[in-house]
Amino acid sequence: MKVFLTKFISIAVLSLTYMSTSALASHHNSQRLDIFETVVADPSLTTLVTAIRAARLEGTLKGKGPFTLFAPSNAAFVELSEGTLGDLLNVENKQKLAAILTYHVVAGKMTAADVVKLNKAKTVQGDDIVIDSSDGVKINNATVIKTNIMTSNGVIHIIDRVILPEI
Repeated sequence: MKVFLTKFISIAVLSLTYMSTSALASHHNSQRLDIFETVVADPSLTTLVTAIRAARLEGTLKGKGPFTLFAPSNAAFVELSEGTLGDLLNVENKQKLAAILTYHVVAGKMTAADVVKLNKAKTVQGDDIVIDSSDGVKINNATVIKTNIMTSNGVIHIIDRVILPEI
């Protein structure tokens, strides 16, 4: 019985050590990915990936940065009026799509703690976004639903709506 208990404890300790090491390695690996690679790896952001590729912005989001991306979830794109996303993904609307997507990006690394201290921020597109942290955190009319996804070249916050600049 003593031998069995010793083997059981040894196996349990080794298993916990392996799981802890794997989790730690995974955490460090995610911080080595850039913004684009991190978005690609997130199944809740597949529509955003399609839009980024259509606008040919992969290189920008893989760039040195740092950047802060307010990333609309797949559900956020569903909220657009019917036909809007399909229209934006057409080749002839590449510049309009790029303007909308760069409106979701701010130069610099802004964690959630940084964002709540601001009432606006200038986007890479050139216009300001309005930040309201009086009841949760809103970026224009979108609610931040997940924060502080750290990447090698910035940070991602997931939002529940696509925010649109005045175009």
